[in-house]
Amino acid sequence: MYGRMKCLIGGAVDQGSPRGAARRVSPAFGRVHNAAAAAAGPREKGAICFRPPEVMETVHEVAVYIHRFHNLDLFQQGWYQMKISATWEEGATGGKTPASPARVVQYEGASISPDVDCAAPDVGADDALGIWRIDDADNSFYTQPFRIKYARQDIYLSVMVSFNILNTEVEGPAASAVILKYELVYAPTLENGSDIQASSVTSSAAMHEFRIPCRALLGLHSYCPVHFDAFHAVLVDLTLHIVYLKAGASKLSLKIPDQGLSPASHQIVKALLASRETLLEELKKMSDAVGKAIEDLDGADLNLGKYESLQPSKSVQPDSGKVFPVTTKGVGHLAGILHDFLERPNDVVDGTSDGMLYALSSEELLELFLTVSSQLSVLWNAFLKFHRMNKTKILDYLRDIWAIDRKAEWSIWTNYSRIEIPHRYLRSMSDDSSHRQSLLRVSGSRKFHEDPVQNSSSRAELHRKSIAQMKINTRSVQDMHIYADPSRVPVVLIEQHLMVVPQHASSKDLATNSLEQKDTIVLPKLQGESSALKITGGKKGGRVLRAVIFVHGFQGHHLDLRLVRNQWLLLDPGAECLMSEANEDKTSGDFKEMGGRLAGEAVAFLKKKVDKLARYGGCKELKLSFVGHSIGNVIIRSALADPALQPYLKNLYTYMSISGPHLGYWYSSNSLFNSGLWLLKKLKGTQCIHQLTFSDDQDPQNTFFYKLCKLKTLENFKNIILLSSPQDGYVPYHSARIELCPAASSDNSRKGQVFTEMLNNCLDQIRAPSSETRIFMRCDVNFDQSAQGRNLNTMIGRAAHIEFLETDIYAKFIMWSFPELFR
Repeated sequence: MYGRMKCLIGGAVDQGSPRGAARRVSPAFGRVHNAAAAAAGPREKGAICFRPPEVMETVHEVAVYIHRFHNLDLFQQGWYQMKISATWEEGATGGKTPASPARVVQYEGASISPDVDCAAPDVGADDALGIWRIDDADNSFYTQPFRIKYARQDIYLSVMVSFNILNTEVEGPAASAVILKYELVYAPTLENGSDIQASSVTSSAAMHEFRIPCRALLGLHSYCPVHFDAFHAVLVDLTLHIVYLKAGASKLSLKIPDQGLSPASHQIVKALLASRETLLEELKKMSDAVGKAIEDLDGADLNLGKYESLQPSKSVQPDSGKVFPVTTKGVGHLAGILHDFLERPNDVVDGTSDGMLYALSSEELLELFLTVSSQLSVLWNAFLKFHRMNKTKILDYLRDIWAIDRKAEWSIWTNYSRIEIPHRYLRSMSDDSSHRQSLLRVSGSRKFHEDPVQNSSSRAELHRKSIAQMKINTRSVQDMHIYADPSRVPVVLIEQHLMVVPQHASSKDLATNSLEQKDTIVLPKLQGESSALKITGGKKGGRVLRAVIFVHGFQGHHLDLRLVRNQWLLLDPGAECLMSEANEDKTSGDFKEMGGRLAGEAVAFLKKKVDKLARYGGCKELKLSFVGHSIGNVIIRSALADPALQPYLKNLYTYMSISGPHLGYWYSSNSLFNSGLWLLKKLKGTQCIHQLTFSDDQDPQNTFFYKLCKLKTLENFKNIILLSSPQDGYVPYHSARIELCPAASSDNSRKGQVFTEMLNNCLDQIRAPSSETRIFMRCDVNFDQSAQGRNLNTMIGRAAHIEFLETDIYAKFIMWSFPELFR
């Protein structure tokens, strides 16, 4: 395949133009006209057909700037290459000219003196082969091949490729979406050093697609990270820059063609005005973010002339002089014509403004077309040069905007609520049998005659049905990992609490004060808000060690939680992660022994990292976080009670429990799973199963779980997040959420009393006094299991339990909505 590719080293370019400064240009720019002429009729084989552009022929230019390829979690070493193509959305390709790479700009870091501090380092001679390539057969672009040797490796590609999407005068602006497809091409390491293009063993390893809605094709500047898939986890830092322009560079006269203007001419002019408006606004924002004026626009004529009077009266945009220096050529009229109706949602056209546009004569409409087209060309060329000089700062700005928008965009699949939890669950300890039978629940909001599992499932399914009926209309780029089938994406119900209630000394004190004391429930800080970092000690100028320890579940593998780890690293690239191996193949024994092994492994890991930081000014602060899956959470809590970790308890930061049985398996309603546990105990004598089911001692108050809940294993965390799923039959729903269940609330036996005491001990730890407020969240995850049908896995609840490990979308929704908890 690669042997047929054409290597494009250079091309004729106008070095005096803003676009022509120090770059490589693909001759494919002319292919958009040649492709459109292919249907004109037969011609001599091998002949090149050129046709003059139509009067109002336009083009959507989609510029993709690829900055960095970061190896997050690739399993195989070898040579890699990115392939990029742009196609019309399925069902919208009939008779339309395909999108093709029209221009490639290879940024040279060393040549950019104004931005030397942000210049990309060279890839290196040993880690790169050849240069970028264009495949004429399928109109695709290939980056230069690069070799991946180790995890967390960075390859700086620093290249921009522009795809042109031609629109004829009859078609007008695009009415359908465009799919941007990114493929990861892989070839094993070649010992003889031969070129990857000559290799016969190359293959497409993974693919990631994005949908660009037709509204976004009129103008967009966005960060668009590419991750490929769960088995090829990488981070490709890239940005998209889209503009709607007049096609071709030739200047047209004001003479109306004999056949007149196309019926789509008004829509073309209207779309060009929208593109101009977007580009003006985005240029100002980027200029402000970078802190530099766009010098190429000094003296530029951005006035619409006599058509300026058509725009609604609006005040001059503030601080416009920072971007467009003050001149006498209409630079105060930056809003552009018809600004009001362009801002309306869904591009709803205001009747009066649209009427003004249609009231123009053909000559006036053509003149306005040429004026706006000329200004767009000036603005777009100015942007390209400005981007080249400030590429990294623009990427950082767009990435920050993208990160802030995550919570709002992904709110389609999340539901937030403030749920007041009880201060404590109490049973009277008096000898009066009537009091002994009673259960006092203070400040509770949940009605226990209802089934919490069924309630959560019903809410999620109702939410999922509303998503299926929803018409998603957005101007942002859509990740097809999520948007391909929105109704099959996990639904996350998030309950938020901020714990500031002091620990209760006794049941008697609680009963006295409970009526006077209320929960103070405040939403945790959302994306975009900042909080001050308190430095309690350490050397001046030292670094902060942010360590995260991931612990697998029963008979698990140390890489089970790698998808969650990858999301954490995307949020905090500087985090040091330990995928615990201490208990791999050793999860059938005593939890206390497993906790001891984890504690020893964690201490050794932390000492190693602290010693490493000693060479760089020392460690001024440690933030220690834990993530556990299933019984890995019990192992974590057991390790926190081990003497080896006691010196680190003051450094605990975030605890993320993924379906952890914090209250054991009492009141489990899954009869099939309970039967399996019984067999494990009888046939194999698995010690941890005895502990989970409270059969490790005849006295419930002597069991491992009862003692564990009395130990203060949770109270030192700043943030506690409990993930559960009503579909998970492997872990009781109430146990994963640390809450009372209907069966326990109606159980008046000693078992019910012991269970309530365990629950109160855990809640007291969560409410323990702290120098800072503690964020506490419960997150219910509802997976779409329609594709799996009714099988044994779904019947016993195993499917959802394992789904936590096999998808990371739920983790994206939670972690990117509350990023400060994971940094």
